[in-house]
Amino acid sequence: MRVEPVRALRGELTVPGDKSISHRAVLLGALAEGRTEITGFLPGVDCLSTIACLRRLGVAIEQEGSRVTVHGAGWYALREPEDVLDVGNSGTTIRLLAGVLATQPFHSVLVGDASIARRPMRRVTAPLRAMGAHIDGRADGEYTPLAIRGGPLRAIHHVSPVASAQVKSALLLAGLQADGETAVTEPQRSRDHTERMLRAFGAELTLCGTTVRVRGGQRLTGQRVEVPGDISSAAFFLVAAALVPGSDLVVRGVGLNPTRTGILDVLKAMGAEVEVEETGEACGEPVGNVRVRHAPLAATAIGGDLIPRLIDELPVIAVLATQAEGVTVIRDAQELRVKETDRIATVVAELSKMGARIEATPDGMIIHGPTPLVGARCDSHGDHRIGMALAVAGLIADGPTEIARAEAVAVSFPDFFDRLRTVAK
Repeated sequence: MRVEPVRALRGELTVPGDKSISHRAVLLGALAEGRTEITGFLPGVDCLSTIACLRRLGVAIEQEGSRVTVHGAGWYALREPEDVLDVGNSGTTIRLLAGVLATQPFHSVLVGDASIARRPMRRVTAPLRAMGAHIDGRADGEYTPLAIRGGPLRAIHHVSPVASAQVKSALLLAGLQADGETAVTEPQRSRDHTERMLRAFGAELTLCGTTVRVRGGQRLTGQRVEVPGDISSAAFFLVAAALVPGSDLVVRGVGLNPTRTGILDVLKAMGAEVEVEETGEACGEPVGNVRVRHAPLAATAIGGDLIPRLIDELPVIAVLATQAEGVTVIRDAQELRVKETDRIATVVAELSKMGARIEATPDGMIIHGPTPLVGARCDSHGDHRIGMALAVAGLIADGPTEIARAEAVAVSFPDFFDRLRTVAK
């Protein structure tokens, strides 16, 4: 994909449905009793992997674009799959499904692509084993394929060394069918879409600080779910508007869950003009409009409890920092090294090609600004968020930027480049 610099970004747009919520809506719909109707579903590659796996488990699902109907028959209506369950590139699918399959009285095998094969799974498999599930995998359950034979589980209190919504969600899902009360404690609070949606489907949970508790033996009931726009997708446009002089851009109908809005805090801290209008709620999730206008930017420090609230946005935040006055330091983000790519190494390598003064640290990056960027031949490395971050960098570069493997953006934003053209002036 070839990206040219633009004069400004102006107008209004919407972004596709939230990826995290789309996964959870179809998964909880499959486990619930009765029909679940979903609108605003993200028909990206990752979410379609979740649908494909659930169909292999015997769940009837109708999907047409962003509308999905799931015919749930209850937790134990799933059936043993006749073949392996291929999650593709979706870490959410494999980790959440592991929690569900740990409760099932049959054998299943989870596999994925080459990227999934390198991503750590013991953070999920170890606590599920402690609950009584039988799970095997490469390196003692650290890597796929994962072979799971589930059955009766016992509740545990798991203290997670990382703030991970995927780990927390897998254990809460398993805990819904475990004997006793399951608790998950995190070092910082991760995104809480699973907790909000479980309540919407009729489950009872308690929250105290960074600990979530759920008792076993609960049943879910099918619901109508309206998926808000994905703030992680909106972030690329919001950052672009903050970067390009003369820009004034509104993203409508986006999710404003406070565990996900760290990007808005960073934009404000760096000096961008940000206006947020909350317009309502969908399935327990606050929704609204965000307006960003260009303004001079200043460097900031990003770390600590803020990191779980913007972990997916850090690649494009690094682009933002290249144009801020001073030195931006990103720390406590070692989780970036085990995403679709090692996002610390990849961001540093690709932005360096464009002239950025950026260096990697073990848990983040140091970015000096402002630094003029120049168009270059870049590579997404098959990572959707890297591909979109490079496109944003290309909007302010001197000369055209070419992005290899740009098709990776389809994982979360299939028509990203088309929507970018509609607001580029």
